[in-house]
Amino acid sequence: MSNLPRVLIVDDSSVVRASFARHLKGLYEIREESNGESAWQSLVLDQSIAAVISDLQMPVLDGLGLLERLRSCRLSRLRNIPFVLVSGDDSQETLEKFENLGVSDFIPKDVRASELRTRLHRLLQFLHTQQSLEESLANQTKDPKTGLFTRRYIELHAAQSLSRSIRHGSPSCLIIIGFDNYPFIVSQIGEEKAENVGAKFAKKVADKVRKEDCIGHFSPGRFAIVSPGTTPEACAIFANRLRRAIAEAVISVNGRRIPLSMSAGIASVPVDSAYSAEHLMELAYQRMESAIAAGGNRTEYGDSVKPSFAAPPLRIDQALELIRAQRHDAVTPQLSDLGEQLLPLLRLVQQELDPGLSLETLEKKLAEKKLPDTPQG
Repeated sequence: MSNLPRVLIVDDSSVVRASFARHLKGLYEIREESNGESAWQSLVLDQSIAAVISDLQMPVLDGLGLLERLRSCRLSRLRNIPFVLVSGDDSQETLEKFENLGVSDFIPKDVRASELRTRLHRLLQFLHTQQSLEESLANQTKDPKTGLFTRRYIELHAAQSLSRSIRHGSPSCLIIIGFDNYPFIVSQIGEEKAENVGAKFAKKVADKVRKEDCIGHFSPGRFAIVSPGTTPEACAIFANRLRRAIAEAVISVNGRRIPLSMSAGIASVPVDSAYSAEHLMELAYQRMESAIAAGGNRTEYGDSVKPSFAAPPLRIDQALELIRAQRHDAVTPQLSDLGEQLLPLLRLVQQELDPGLSLETLEKKLAEKKLPDTPQG
């Protein structure tokens, strides 16, 4: 087997393919195909192909069709493969068009051997550097900006925790926490500042967890906590403390107060029949999303454990901030309690400004709204 990088040459002309092969002889191993369709099959099956040199006009599937398949492919190996287009049209308009479609470089059919070798070498070097950087970032245990653990590290820690729990028959929990109105926060203060707010919150949480726990990034505005040896009930108590703390916090950006609330989803073993760390994380994430959809400011950990924890009572100022943020869904479930808080103020308004204003009906309706539904017999 050759250790040389393999290049696929795609052209319906055997003369052109032979010319390119001579240019690259000794530096690359060559594979040839006469149309885009057969080239696609070769690329899918042959993982050793490092780059493609393709003509534009070909039967069955042309160069543009091959390029579109590659750039939309779910396999990163094919999506990012260097693609050199052989084209006689070197107008600026044509070059820009194909660059936008993902062409790596352009060459004419009469390209000199030295120039083809130089261009191909640069493309492969760039790809190697990019892959090394991505691998380095993926292997980092902590995010350089926030100092929090990366998602990859969280996944590895969750896998270790799950394995330990299965081996020793001990409980283990995973919590996904996230801001209920994160898209709104981003729209108000921008993505970078929203990430900074989230990172500050997560760092404070990191100071509260045990040494054996770890917290890290899950997705924008979402964080994961792995807590080995902890029951879901204990995790729910901890999550509820976090929710109350964030609901009461006063966060200002550029002199403007940002209303914050968060929800938490909890998954655990052995309560949940999780077969992998990925499954455990997905369960916790789905439960967090369900808590947000139910009005936010909630903790949810499934039907296997009861009760799930509903939102704590809102203060009037919190309710007003949520209303300004168009978060009516988070306020509506607590209108009865909020109305009762407001009644003394409304009575004073009635007394001082409009003695004829009747509040008895409002008070009666609020009281009726709090009564439980009568069971149907």
